Amino acid sequence: MQSKPSDTAGAFSGWTTRRWLRTGVLTTLAVLAVLGSLGGWATWRTSQLTADLVDRRSPALVQALRVEQGLVNQETGIRGYGLSGRTDFLQPYAQGVRDEQAALGRLRTLVADDDRAGADLAEVERLAEDWQRRVARPVAAASAEEAVRLATQRARDGKGAFDALRSAMSRQQSHLQSENAAGVHDLRQAVALRNWTFAGIAVVIVLVAALVFEGLRRGITGPLSRLSADARDVAGGRFDHALTGTGPADLRRLAEDVESMRLRLVKELQFSEESRTLLDEQAEDLRRSNTELEQFAYVASHDLQEPLRKVSSFTQLLQRRYGGQLDDRADQYIAFAVDGANRMQTLINDLLAFSRVGRVHNDHRSVDLESVFGRTLDDLGVAVEETGAEITHDPLPTVVGDATQLGILWQNLLSNAIKFRSPDHPPHVHVSASEDDGTWEFAVSDNGIGIAPEFREKVFVIFQRLHTKDAYPGTGIGLAMCKKVVEFHGGRIRIDPDYKLGTRVIFTLPASAADTASGQRPEPPLTVPSPGRPESPEGTTQP
Repeated sequence: MQSKPSDTAGAFSGWTTRRWLRTGVLTTLAVLAVLGSLGGWATWRTSQLTADLVDRRSPALVQALRVEQGLVNQETGIRGYGLSGRTDFLQPYAQGVRDEQAALGRLRTLVADDDRAGADLAEVERLAEDWQRRVARPVAAASAEEAVRLATQRARDGKGAFDALRSAMSRQQSHLQSENAAGVHDLRQAVALRNWTFAGIAVVIVLVAALVFEGLRRGITGPLSRLSADARDVAGGRFDHALTGTGPADLRRLAEDVESMRLRLVKELQFSEESRTLLDEQAEDLRRSNTELEQFAYVASHDLQEPLRKVSSFTQLLQRRYGGQLDDRADQYIAFAVDGANRMQTLINDLLAFSRVGRVHNDHRSVDLESVFGRTLDDLGVAVEETGAEITHDPLPTVVGDATQLGILWQNLLSNAIKFRSPDHPPHVHVSASEDDGTWEFAVSDNGIGIAPEFREKVFVIFQRLHTKDAYPGTGIGLAMCKKVVEFHGGRIRIDPDYKLGTRVIFTLPASAADTASGQRPEPPLTVPSPGRPESPEGTTQP
């Protein structure tokens, strides 16, 4: 049989954070409402007693004393007038009558709801009226001689009536003083009750705040802190550390979800580790294979040079010695052999140069492209003069790279632009350069035959030719060599699809630190015209 605490824990185990918070807030509001009601009642009770004491009981006692004072003044004035006959004694009497009437009017209003005080006031008024009727008014209305006689005759009755009146006023004031003292006592009790009530409210609020804080710590912040610490342990590399949830049901579900994610990550990491190990093995095999292929290409090209030179030399000897002595078919066969040997030697040399990119020539330093471009133009001087080509260029910057490979890049791009020229006009090639955010972008534009859109990617593949060797000589390795050089330097190369006047090859190279810091920009283009040829419109490089 389960214990009671377990039953209680089981009963609340399904409560979520929202439900705990809602229940806690409602309970707190209910307690505060009760305490607020008690505090409001205590404050209202204190205010009522204060108002009764200040507005009724104390003023009633004051007015009763004023009534007594007014009657005493009347008695003093009547007695003086009756003894001396002097009319100036009637002034205190008249003032006492006015003060008495004013005080009685206010006192009637103040004791209207108090039966005993009303009875006392009625007794005082009755005795005062009796004294005034029997003594005060007759004496005050008589002449001086008559007043003395009446005062003497009625001295005994007047004294008895006024003593009875004085006794009634004393009883009235005593009753009012006792009521006032009782009101003060009630007010003190009410103030004490109010103070204790508000002290209790403060204590309860402090207890509620402490309970709320402790409840939040145990039910929310504590479980979240533990879950956060466990998550940080897992994030720090302890993937075998299990996450356990405590607190409300939704936090426990959150911990279960995080634990499920951790298990999934562990599985993924195990799979990734296995995949990484496999990739490392494959990468190592690939590096070894690439090394072997590079060595094979290098050795094969060198080993093929000697027999190929013999074949080429002997076929050329046959052509020189026996040319014209055999029939036409034999001369044709010999010409085929010579041409094939020459093309094979060219192909091997190009393949050897292609394999050397990034392997033999790998000396990165600041390279003045203006100087490299000038040497390339000198190397192409014969082709420029024969075709009447005009080559212009913007001022070229200094970049970081290998000077030999960059020379190969310019030579292939410019020779392609000259070779694939239009038959209708001489070639015009322009090289532009612009720098943007640490990268130089170059564009080699010509006015040649252009490249069809479907071949703009194919031209960068090695040995891919778009024309027959009879139409345009070459091995189809030029733009593939350019692509390899540019990518080795961390740039990109492409054919501009929007250029319609020929071909435009665009490639990028990283700028040197000096160019980037100084913000170098190109100056107006320089022109290298061919001798004896007219200028022609701009064009682009041709594959």
